[in-house]
Amino acid sequence: MNAHRWLLVPVLTSTLASPASAQIGSALAQTVSFPVAPVPFGPGESQKYKVEWGVFGSVGEGSLDVVGVDTMHGYPSYHLNFKVKGGILFAKVDDEMQSWLDVSRLFTRRFDQKQHEVNYKRHKIYDFDIDRMEWTRQDNDEFGVLASAEPLDEVSFLYFVRTLPLVVGETYKFDRYFKAEGNPVVVKVLRRDSVKIDRDTYHTIVVQPIIRTKGIFSEGGEAEVHFSDDERRLIVHLRAKMSIGTLKMWLQSYTPGRQLVAGVPDANDGATR
Repeated sequence: MNAHRWLLVPVLTSTLASPASAQIGSALAQTVSFPVAPVPFGPGESQKYKVEWGVFGSVGEGSLDVVGVDTMHGYPSYHLNFKVKGGILFAKVDDEMQSWLDVSRLFTRRFDQKQHEVNYKRHKIYDFDIDRMEWTRQDNDEFGVLASAEPLDEVSFLYFVRTLPLVVGETYKFDRYFKAEGNPVVVKVLRRDSVKIDRDTYHTIVVQPIIRTKGIFSEGGEAEVHFSDDERRLIVHLRAKMSIGTLKMWLQSYTPGRQLVAGVPDANDGATR
């Protein structure tokens, strides 16, 4: 699948000990030899979550990780991974979505979706051919026309939102979901708020993302995402309706990644081919 992986190693781990941690990780950087779009994340970033469903309380765990930088279709791409696992005896969820986000242009080159929710299972792998404006399924022979030359999926969409200014009261619309029926993708910036996790309180910007599909950000799901109100735009809290009730995710720990910076890598740099 990948010609190589760029070797990028995170050097600092942080738990959410206090609101003062908002600045942690901002100085970490990795110089690379290819163009890079400005983003508030980088390889090695990891966000770990406690997961709750409805009245059942804490019944699982989740994560949002920038696994590394892979070569996808010949281009450096962030390997993003979103996992949610847990549930009770007869209502379990084990979902994993992976996305490969082009480093310089911030669109998806591959999307891998595994879902196991109660009795429902599916696994879909999409490859996006931008030159031919076509998506293909690797798990079967299905194909179709890309709705955008800069396609996004559910996971890359979350990371893309982290690059937006998120002005309260504004609504952003994008025709960038890879299937036409999912457009327009809408981002409503609802309000500023605060989230209490254990004994600490964190300032957030509350966003309602809407993709016109049956996924976690569907119109009927009424999802809300609390992004940290700082330059990192961490996902502090997420709430959405799912097949077994309302999913809630609470950030428990954060490992900053190493943000990529375009330039001429030093001879002792950690990025190698």
